[in-house]
Amino acid sequence: MEAGPGRPQFNLSLQLQETKMAIELTPGLISRLPHRERWFYNSRVRSILFQVLAIAAVVGFIYYFLSNAFHNMETRGISTGFHFLDNKAGFGIIQSLIPYDETYTYGRTFLVGLLNTLLVSVLGIVLATALGFVLGVARLSRNWLVSRVAAVYVELFRNIPLLLQIFFWYFAVLRTLPTPRQSISLGEAVFLNIRGLYIPAPVPEVGFGWLGVSLALAIGLAIAVSVWARRRQRLTGQTFPSFWVGLAIIVVLPLLHFYALGAPLQWDLPTLKGFNFKGGITIIPELAALLVALSIYTAAFIAEIVRSGILAVSKGQHEAAESLGLSHGQTLRLVIVPQALRVIIPPLTSQFLNLTKNSSLATAIGYPDLVSVFMGTTLNQTGQAVEVIAMTMAVYLLISLVISYLMNVYNAKKALVER
Repeated sequence: MEAGPGRPQFNLSLQLQETKMAIELTPGLISRLPHRERWFYNSRVRSILFQVLAIAAVVGFIYYFLSNAFHNMETRGISTGFHFLDNKAGFGIIQSLIPYDETYTYGRTFLVGLLNTLLVSVLGIVLATALGFVLGVARLSRNWLVSRVAAVYVELFRNIPLLLQIFFWYFAVLRTLPTPRQSISLGEAVFLNIRGLYIPAPVPEVGFGWLGVSLALAIGLAIAVSVWARRRQRLTGQTFPSFWVGLAIIVVLPLLHFYALGAPLQWDLPTLKGFNFKGGITIIPELAALLVALSIYTAAFIAEIVRSGILAVSKGQHEAAESLGLSHGQTLRLVIVPQALRVIIPPLTSQFLNLTKNSSLATAIGYPDLVSVFMGTTLNQTGQAVEVIAMTMAVYLLISLVISYLMNVYNAKKALVER
């Protein structure tokens, strides 16, 4: 039909083509339209559901275990709860960092054991870290004798069980020392015998507080010198012996206080009275044997960690430091070790945790740590097995978490920060 005036012209073939294209595109458009998905096909919902079920299973298992344990104790007439901590202990402890005697409570024995555990753990971590770093560097020494001695040390002490090393230092070394009357003496102040090491104890007098003020001031000055030295090196590239200067300030300033204002500190010297020494500070052989064994054993593993961390630093860093004229010691301290710490810190954390948990072997030689005093004697006297064991496990868990947190914070500061 021909188009007349005022009538639109229709192109039939064009309309058919457009209709065909619309039909072909319709399924694709429908597939793209949002549709409701069933909840069990949603991966996020499934993951949350599985986590909830896992938590519910763990909580149910713990509840079943505790309820069964409490029911069994109730049928046997065993009381539950923590009221036993207020009862009088009635037994002595050979070492306590806080006042303690037989009239104190079981709660006090818990604190005594906890402090003794923290004491050997902290001292062991410090000594093992220092010795391990020295041995790790010595393993890479260019001196054949030094590197071989360090290698023999590592292979010897890390392959002997820790418990045997504790027995060796306690029974074969310290228990063979002379009696108090035949003590090995260093002058008239230090004595070593089968019952321990006796050293003078400081006794503060009037004016001792000012000595603390001078010591705090010296530490503040040492920190200020260290900050100034780092800023100066950053700006000029020149190094400054801030460590030795700071150490001299910390030592000299309190000594000047002693000479200027008089010594506000007296010394309680150990003296032989009867069959043993009285006065001073006593380091019992159980503490010495445990501390030496833990430090030597853990240092062997730390030495290998340090060696692997140093080897992880590329050889080009050594060559660049030597080309700048740095000595071998400066290269290690300023270039190699700061980079190696990124590799050293994570496994070093595991060794710190192992040392803390291995300190529980102290019960084998009678050192009054938490396991020996609280989970040993206190448990035997009270019979509160669930409460005592739960408290002991919670303490070791808390100590481990604190160590991990502090090491993770330090590791985050040493990690590479990308721009």
